[in-house]
Amino acid sequence: MTGLLVHEWIESSGGAENVLETMARAFPDAGIRCLWNDAPHRFAQRDVRETWLAGTPLRHHKALALPFMIPTWRRLRADADWMLVSSHLFAHHARLAGRDVPKFVYAHTPARYIWNPELDSRGDPVAVRAVAPLLRRIDRRRAQEATAIAANSAFVRDRIRRAWDRDATVIHPPVAVERIMSRPDWRTEVTGDAECRVLDGLPETFVLGVSRFVPYKRLDLVIESAARAGLPAVVAGGGPDEARLRAAAASAGVPVRFVTSPSTALLYALMQRAAVFVFPAVEDFGIVPVEAQAAGTPVVTGPVGGQVETYTPGVSGVTAEAADAGALASAIEYALSLAPFDPRTAVARFGDDVFLTRIRSFVSPHA
Repeated sequence: MTGLLVHEWIESSGGAENVLETMARAFPDAGIRCLWNDAPHRFAQRDVRETWLAGTPLRHHKALALPFMIPTWRRLRADADWMLVSSHLFAHHARLAGRDVPKFVYAHTPARYIWNPELDSRGDPVAVRAVAPLLRRIDRRRAQEATAIAANSAFVRDRIRRAWDRDATVIHPPVAVERIMSRPDWRTEVTGDAECRVLDGLPETFVLGVSRFVPYKRLDLVIESAARAGLPAVVAGGGPDEARLRAAAASAGVPVRFVTSPSTALLYALMQRAAVFVFPAVEDFGIVPVEAQAAGTPVVTGPVGGQVETYTPGVSGVTAEAADAGALASAIEYALSLAPFDPRTAVARFGDDVFLTRIRSFVSPHA
């Protein structure tokens, strides 16, 4: 039977795109449909087709494209007997024009800016708040069409129950844990004078934070909690919040090193070298804490979010009592006292092979 993979839009990097790549491995004969494809190299050997939105300026303005997404998803054209949908916005509304086929939805989250605007600033504008009740009604109704729904975490499963009034199977997304564990010391893979100087200048002991530099990732709490614990901090990533974070670092009272746009090798080397990885954000799942554990580094997170499911408390991580600097600092101090753990045991359930097996079983017997 012929399958179809459906994805919101394809970007050059991102956890959702990694999920789509592994889905494509699970179902090598399935075509792919997306609103637009900004990374054609990622699926160069596949039948990837964009919607009409790809040929308009709206592909560069997601908020403006929003009113057109739902009707576009309702008129997909493909010769398919089933669909597997990777959805974090409205892709789960997908329907083949003129026919109904079994639809399996892998939900990264119900659209946060209409269901949980407190977690997504895109839900703040007056226009979005005005239409959110209508969008929620449509979204819930369309979610009933799914043959089955999978959630990327128990945290998202609970959100699906509240938003869509549907149950879901938890299938954690794939993480490149085998790749990380394949190198005992990623410093040997780092090239280029600038990145080598970064490694040479690292403190002996430091707290690490890694993410996009945007407010909801709360990297300011990484800096403040490290300061309260009396430890240097390294902050890696990039984004529009950099100036504010540098201002916070200037008054932290401990050394704070920024590493912007690190290579993959440097990022993994930083994870291996860090004493503790701190992740204050509320995430649907949280891939980066899993990567840190694969590198052998204990993680500290706040008490709410899917990231809490990714480690064993008291073994490979510590859950702070609250997502504030004081509680995170206490958790950092506890994490420093943990015995070394076996990375392979800690992250075994997040490998590609586990996801491949579970996603095939989820879609079976229709695939």
